[in-house]
Amino acid sequence: MPLLHSAPAKTVEVNPLGERVTPLSGAELMAANPYRPWPARITSITDLTATEKLFEFRLIDEAIREAFRHEPGQFVELSIFGVGEAPISISSSPSKHGFIELCVRRTGRFTEVLHTMQCGDIVGIRGPFGRGFPFEQMKGHDILLVAGGLGIAPLRSLINNVHDERSEFGKVTIIYGSKNPSEVMFRDQFEMWRHRKDFDLYLTVDHPDESWDGEVGLVTKPFEHLELDARHTYGAVCGPPVMYRFVIDEMRKKGIEYDHIYCSFERHMKCGMGKCGHCQIGHQYCCIDGPVFNYWEAKNIQGSM
Repeated sequence: MPLLHSAPAKTVEVNPLGERVTPLSGAELMAANPYRPWPARITSITDLTATEKLFEFRLIDEAIREAFRHEPGQFVELSIFGVGEAPISISSSPSKHGFIELCVRRTGRFTEVLHTMQCGDIVGIRGPFGRGFPFEQMKGHDILLVAGGLGIAPLRSLINNVHDERSEFGKVTIIYGSKNPSEVMFRDQFEMWRHRKDFDLYLTVDHPDESWDGEVGLVTKPFEHLELDARHTYGAVCGPPVMYRFVIDEMRKKGIEYDHIYCSFERHMKCGMGKCGHCQIGHQYCCIDGPVFNYWEAKNIQGSM
């Protein structure tokens, strides 16, 4: 009986894990699972006051680090593995690529643990989330920036971004109010701005001590002698909820239009993606519709101010 010769079998390569031949880019990895925190190393810690510290982080994965981009006014979700997660506004300028700065006040369990961490320790970061300030739209205009207390942290990102592209803006005025001199943050940076001719800086405190040489009174005090071109001015406000109405009233008295005033609202933005409902104000979610709102929008949101 003749032998039967079968055709040679074809070799089929099987990838049991279904991995792509081309690796995902950093942006694709971040978009694939927005709930995943990416490891970041603490590279610097600066004491600002008795209760606030400025932390600098560097994302460990190079692809993620290159893909991370943010707008001034956005926030990230910061994770301490085994402890929890918290939303923190980004304090650094988008131009400081590769590093993320977060100003954190010690107020509870999560922040207590963070304040005990040291340079070299690893945390998790996901984001950035939310809508920031309209930086490109603000170019070519005068800028009025008003912050109260910890509100200087998210507004600092915008201030530094304006500083890095100073030639793109007209007159820049910064007003910062604190309860007392010991609570004034970023003193070194304020000293730098104080001595620059292209920045007008007003610092004010409610309760001065013998060393204080700035304004005394509420954050609205400097408006009494503030001169500005309202038609060509954008305003940005961030601070305790009680101050918004009074600061915006002063901006309106100066003639700044509703749609040229932007407010950054601080709410407990737990998930960062509008799923949990913790940050809902009226019919809006602060984490995706904000945290930066045009005042024309904000004035129609119940409970925003």
